[in-house]
Amino acid sequence: MNFSMLHPADQIVTIMNRIYYSGMTTMTGGNLSIKDSDGTVWISPSGVDKGNLRREDIMQIKPNGEIIGIHRPSVEYPFHLGIYKRRPDLGAVLHAHPPALVAFSLIRKIPNTSIIPDAKLLCGEISIAAYACPGSAQLGENISKEFEKGINTVLLENHGVVVGAKDLFSAFMNFETLDYLARLEINAGTLGGVIHSISDKHMEMFKLKTSPQLESFHPVVRSSEEQAVRRDMCLLIKRAYNEQLFTSEQGTFSCRLSDGSFIITPAGKDRAYLEPEDLVLIRDGKCEAGKTPSRSVMFHMSMYEQHEDIKTVIVAHPPHLMAFAVTDNVFDARLIPESYIALKTIRKFPFGATFMQPELLAKEFSLKNPVSIIENDCAIAAGTSLTNAFDRLEVMEYSAKSLIQAKSIVGDVIKISDEEVEEIERVFNL
Repeated sequence: MNFSMLHPADQIVTIMNRIYYSGMTTMTGGNLSIKDSDGTVWISPSGVDKGNLRREDIMQIKPNGEIIGIHRPSVEYPFHLGIYKRRPDLGAVLHAHPPALVAFSLIRKIPNTSIIPDAKLLCGEISIAAYACPGSAQLGENISKEFEKGINTVLLENHGVVVGAKDLFSAFMNFETLDYLARLEINAGTLGGVIHSISDKHMEMFKLKTSPQLESFHPVVRSSEEQAVRRDMCLLIKRAYNEQLFTSEQGTFSCRLSDGSFIITPAGKDRAYLEPEDLVLIRDGKCEAGKTPSRSVMFHMSMYEQHEDIKTVIVAHPPHLMAFAVTDNVFDARLIPESYIALKTIRKFPFGATFMQPELLAKEFSLKNPVSIIENDCAIAAGTSLTNAFDRLEVMEYSAKSLIQAKSIVGDVIKISDEEVEEIERVFNL
């Protein structure tokens, strides 16, 4: 989908739908706006169900102040107009109340953007605006003053967050990343231990991470196998996004074909709307012409070159599992039989392993060691098929979530004993 080609009203409906059904705002909470090229501001209505918005519900505010539409514009529209007045470079404003960011607003604390690399790059500097009544001139002044400093993300005391960007999808991507970061920090805090930030040196290394310039080729024939893999990958990628295992531009899926080539997700494409034609074919070290593969393509290539029995590799950022990536906590899979059968031993590797030394990292994998955690970066699951690898990813995240929730219950976590593990390995021939 080319989001920029949608009408402003359709963009607002689409993004509000994603925010609402991801649990990041309530039925009548939150508001979005877009500043059109002629100065018209398109904005979500007040008091209308955000889960069932239609394009005709979206309101217009003309440059002369005239309001057009079948409802009232959001009660917060004054601060949207105030931001556009002080920041003419911005083309969209997003305001919502996701629980994790509201939690930070209640304690007047800004999430630590240094624990994962994309957060620091996307969210930039964040500030806090003083509390004022919703819809008031004072709230508009408090928020606009922060944006006037050049800041694009503002946390509101006892309220929520406001994000501005050049367009609505960029605002949503930054908002989604910040919400993910807040949930990750809360999970890591619940898990316990010191939360580690990425060093400036490692951050500079990450900034150099780009999709490699591979020689291109033009595929002549598309086999039915390739077509089926493209279809099935898209279904699972969208499921991963809906389960919040991926974010809109984070998360990589690849699958090997029988001729040794493989299909991989593209760089910079929205995971929620990927179609089979968006995926990228890699053959003999060359890339399908006209497409840009994931930045981690060299790691996936190394995995398939070194392991004939591995058919699928997933790189993801599940918010509960990643709590182990940003702390010193060890993830022990001896929780329930299913988790040990699927995961066995979960090892942790240093930040940068996927893009600094992909060949060495790939050597550490096998079907007996199919999963790992990369510090402050990602989780990796490999398998014999699309469903096998995806199941491992889900089991990792569900197990991590169970461990974190167990921390809030009085009592000790009791793992499966060594004798019980031996029985599982014997019965299931592990």
